[in-house]
Amino acid sequence: MYSWTPLAYGTGLRGIIAMTRLLIAASGTGGHLFPALAVAEKLPHWDIHWLGTRDRLDGRLVPKHYPLHWVAMGGLQGGWRLRLRRLIQLFVAVWAVGRLLHRKQITLVFTTGGYIAAPAVLAARLAGLPVLLHESNAVAGRVTRLLGGCCSGVALGWSSTKLSRPPARIWHTGTPVRPQFYRPAPLPEWVPRGSGPLLVVMGGSQGARGLNHMVRQQARPWLEAGCRLVHLCGRNDPEMGSLRDPAYVERPFTEETAGLLQYGDLAISRAGAGTISELAASRCPAILVPYPHAANQHQEANAAAVAAFGAAVIVHESPDGAPLDRAVRRLLEPRLSMGTPARDPLVAMAAAMGRLARNDAAADVAKVLENLHRT
Repeated sequence: MYSWTPLAYGTGLRGIIAMTRLLIAASGTGGHLFPALAVAEKLPHWDIHWLGTRDRLDGRLVPKHYPLHWVAMGGLQGGWRLRLRRLIQLFVAVWAVGRLLHRKQITLVFTTGGYIAAPAVLAARLAGLPVLLHESNAVAGRVTRLLGGCCSGVALGWSSTKLSRPPARIWHTGTPVRPQFYRPAPLPEWVPRGSGPLLVVMGGSQGARGLNHMVRQQARPWLEAGCRLVHLCGRNDPEMGSLRDPAYVERPFTEETAGLLQYGDLAISRAGAGTISELAASRCPAILVPYPHAANQHQEANAAAVAAFGAAVIVHESPDGAPLDRAVRRLLEPRLSMGTPARDPLVAMAAAMGRLARNDAAADVAKVLENLHRT
């Protein structure tokens, strides 16, 4: 247990700011990072510090907005030697986060899960601080299952998510989405122009080699049929540059996703909860290709929930990508037909995506944090 020196309240807003010091632990993929950034934007008068890692997406995006403190942390998968090394790493990280909490006089901790959530939750509880964990997936992640019961509360993206050790309080907030997805955004200038349907492929911030390979195998007929294709392939894609066409643009990553999805006729995407929330906010129909090796098959569960709502169809990863081609052709056929178009399935899917959106999720999570700080 750390010895804390209480801060004295000042007068007016400055005193409130001094007492509200939040540590956000969110790192790795956009699915962890972007919901946390959306919540942080709803707390403009708080003194916010960020716990992350140097070599991931947060190392590039967070320092533009908040002080970034980093620790080394990884998963506990692998053989016993790797697990032992990771366990030692966890103890070191808990000690380092504890020192950070004390040095910055943090009063509250918020995390969106993932590896980095473990030292943040444990250090916060050892220090006697309230901690809120947000679980965005339909199937709770390992950290949520193991440490959710230690938290002051857990906010859920899906009301159907089950927790093995429920905390004292649970809030069904939905998954926060950055505000640009809820206001009109322009179509990026680098997107191929034309009247053909716009396909947006989202490989994720870390890339999705299986999905990327399927798309490139099948893309040529789509382009020849008149489609325009934007492919966000991630930074670790070895096949980048292998397909060239005036109507095809590939980029490792973009911060203009909101405009892409708002103008997109159809998205082809993994089924991470953060991506699904952005698709819903943008009312963009989707073909979801769950990552087959996701922990506890959580992407499969996410995709099933969206498909059951009528907002997406599911295609599983395959060596040749033929099922993906069939799904794209079936959904886009009315928009590519030269004759009288048949009933357009994408219209109903877009409406269903809109009904899935939780526009107030970021504000609701921010309110929970405000309430935890006051109690």
